[in-house]
Amino acid sequence: MAFCIQVVKVSERLSQPGVAIGLAWTPLGGEIMFVEASRMDGEGQLTLTGQLGDVMKESAHLAISWLRSNAKRYQLTNASGSFDLLDNTDIHLHFPAGAVTKDGPSAGVTIVTCLASLFSGRLVCSDVAMTGEITLRGLVLPVGGIKDKVLAAHRAGLKRIIIPQRNEKDLEEIALNVRQDLTFVLASCLDEVLNAAFDGGFSVKPRVERLNSKL
Repeated sequence: MAFCIQVVKVSERLSQPGVAIGLAWTPLGGEIMFVEASRMDGEGQLTLTGQLGDVMKESAHLAISWLRSNAKRYQLTNASGSFDLLDNTDIHLHFPAGAVTKDGPSAGVTIVTCLASLFSGRLVCSDVAMTGEITLRGLVLPVGGIKDKVLAAHRAGLKRIIIPQRNEKDLEEIALNVRQDLTFVLASCLDEVLNAAFDGGFSVKPRVERLNSKL
C-alpha cells in the first residue's frame, strides 16, 4: 500500500508542465529530487530557491543558455510566442526540501527537462527520473553515485532512468533483480535526454548547415 501511495504522489506532482524528477546522492544514500519551474512577466531574471550551492546554480544558468540557443529547434516559446525565452519573462526554479543544502552538477539534465516542459507546455513522463551533468554545447557528462541514485528511483516506483552514457559501467554494481525492473536510457547529449523524457519523444527541427562556395 505504501508503495502505491508513493507512486500516486509522484505522478500527482508531475501533473502540470514545469516539473521533472532528478536523482541526488547524499551521505545517507540516493534520493529522488523534484525540480519545479514557473514563468511570469518580467525582465529576463532567473530566481533560484531551495538552498543551492554555487555549482548547482551554474548548472541552472547553463540549462537556460542551452535552451535559449536551441529554442527554435525545439519550438519553445515564452508566453508571448517569442523564441527569446527571457524576453519580458522571468523564470523561477525551485528545488523543494529547502532545509537541505543541495549542490553538484548532476541536476543539469533535470533542469533542462523541467524548463523544456515549462516552455513547451508538455508533461514529463511520470515514470522517468534522470541524472547527468551538462555542457553549454548540450553534451551529457558522467556523474557519481549512480548505484544509490538508481536504488532511490526503484524505491519510488519509477521505471525509466536516464543516465549519462559514460556511466553505463556503473550499472554492473546494481543487483540484477533491480536492473530487470527498470529501463535505462544511456544519453550522450541533451537531444537524447529530451527525446526519452517526454511521451512520444520531443520533435526537433534539423540543423541547417550553410554551405559557402567560392568561384
